[in-house]
Amino acid sequence: MLKQISFVFFVLLIGCYIRVNCEELKHLTNEVEVNVPANLTWELYRHLGISKLAAQQLKHVITDSSFERLFQYESGNSSYTEIFNVIDDQKRVKVAQTLEGGCLEIGCSIQLVRFDIIEKSPSKSIIKSYISYAVKKEFQAKDPRPNIQCLAAVAQVAKYYLERANWA
Repeated sequence: MLKQISFVFFVLLIGCYIRVNCEELKHLTNEVEVNVPANLTWELYRHLGISKLAAQQLKHVITDSSFERLFQYESGNSSYTEIFNVIDDQKRVKVAQTLEGGCLEIGCSIQLVRFDIIEKSPSKSIIKSYISYAVKKEFQAKDPRPNIQCLAAVAQVAKYYLERANWA
């Protein structure tokens, strides 16, 4: 519950900072359960490891990725840049704001991406991915929205990798 309140506060703060009314924010979520402890799942998500793994396994989606706090990737003839504003090792939370590309190119005024690694039990964790976004008034009739399927695919790649890794 505290994590949800923290996320809502962060979204409200960013939204107020860039003058987005909170009622305008829309949210997409995805959850994947992993049969690996949360600390190991966080190690993959905490660093650039998840980006490199996703670039290797999802070549049709991500063709290039780079940097630790500033993440850039290319997919076909589009590109995407986001900056990680929050990396919290205690809560296992990583939050990024899109700087260019993504849904900003199709009418959104803001896009925030958040990853939570939640401990379900000592040997299981949950990868919870969120996208919060707002649509510019002139684009509302078209109803543009980010695609959470990319984050869902990355979480599945992480699950597959983590559950098959030799942790001994």
